[in-house]
Amino acid sequence: MTDPSVTLTLLHTNDIHSHFEAVSQIAQYIAEVRENVDPNQLLLLDCGDFMDRFRMETEGTEAEVNRALLESLRYDAIVIGNNEGLTYSQESLEKLYKQLPIPVVCANMKIKNSSNPPDWMSPTLIVEKSGVKIGIVGVTAAFNSFYDLLGWEAQDPIAVVQQCVEQLREQADVIILLSHLGLRMDERIATSVDGIDLILGGHTHHLLETPLVIGSTAISAAGKYGQYIGHLELEIVKEQSKLIISGGCFPTAQLPSHRQTNEILKNYQQLAMQRMNREVAYLHEPLESDPNTESSLATLLAMAVRTITNAEIGIVNAGQLLFGLPKGSVSELTIHTMCPSPINACSLKLTGGQIKQALEESLLTKFKELEIRGFGFRGKVLGCLCIDGLAVTVDLSRADYDKIVSTRVNGQPLELDRKYTVGTLDMFTFGVGYLTLGHGNDVQYFLPHFIRSLLTQALNDQHALKECRQARWHFS
Repeated sequence: MTDPSVTLTLLHTNDIHSHFEAVSQIAQYIAEVRENVDPNQLLLLDCGDFMDRFRMETEGTEAEVNRALLESLRYDAIVIGNNEGLTYSQESLEKLYKQLPIPVVCANMKIKNSSNPPDWMSPTLIVEKSGVKIGIVGVTAAFNSFYDLLGWEAQDPIAVVQQCVEQLREQADVIILLSHLGLRMDERIATSVDGIDLILGGHTHHLLETPLVIGSTAISAAGKYGQYIGHLELEIVKEQSKLIISGGCFPTAQLPSHRQTNEILKNYQQLAMQRMNREVAYLHEPLESDPNTESSLATLLAMAVRTITNAEIGIVNAGQLLFGLPKGSVSELTIHTMCPSPINACSLKLTGGQIKQALEESLLTKFKELEIRGFGFRGKVLGCLCIDGLAVTVDLSRADYDKIVSTRVNGQPLELDRKYTVGTLDMFTFGVGYLTLGHGNDVQYFLPHFIRSLLTQALNDQHALKECRQARWHFS
């Protein structure tokens, strides 16, 4: 550095999850900052989950809209989150990022059976602004049991960060970590890894309105869905080898939208509509859906999950489906709107007792009406359990957790101590909703197809369409 003191402006975002209305407001904020700050003193960074396939524009353009927005906003560097890495194949990500003129920085992701990241990804980056060399490291949450199925090796982030920081310290004046690990992990890194000046965080949707300081490391994070934007000032005092960080995160709700960004969104929305209006199924009879009771559509989903997992039993929560389907043509857009969650099927081993416990919970209002946020779930309430391979007889006059009179598995009585192979949804293994369903072992995940893809296949199976109308729950 040649000047005694240099001040840099740093803007940062995280966990936008394709909330494009907020992106337009953020774009306006960034545009106003660019009018007043020398580009050689400005840094714009994103900490992952910029994309989310719940959004029609993202799904219908294979995230081309997200790439266009990143490019238009002119980010200096980004790290991928699990909504990028786990919901798209390596081939799709390469298509998205290879031509993106923005560095993708992630140090703990490697191609499986290789020691190297893909060509479009770098473990670290050095950016020079006004004579200040800024070393950037990126890391993302290491869901290795999932990433392995997609051809990735997700390495322990803390060990990787330590190694990268040691290398960068020899070359950089300031070290910034782009973290998609969550606040607890960020705090652990700040405590255990020397040499990091600033951690920009995400993943757990935490908001730090002013930076959290642990030792000599500051941590900043801008919440979720673009509701806030981080705006920090970094003053580098050369004579004292000192870094002073000020500023924080500021709400975006009252900001005007950005005209150019709105035009980009409008164009890609039209493209997505064109692509997703194609017919994917035709129904000769309607399929109803109700989060509070057994329905033919949710039963069809349970059948589809059971089929793909080759399980004895299929169990899903009715809250995955936001509405039923009328008679007639069914478009891809309708399926996506009805079942927006980026959730996958999985199989696991559960005892008969664990299965009965979950079924008893499913009869209680507190479970059916439970509101859930995150864990891949983009519905509203948990809903009851819909099943396949089971026949359950219920006496509602009996006490809670003792309402089930009998349960049969493919015609045979349920044995409480026996283990059964159950096809269900990955979100239960994360410890949410019907908790007993997450207590199984021998878990196997089925990627990359979301449950809406499985449901689309089932909508074209005439035998399944007939069978899904048969009751599995019987009330006396």
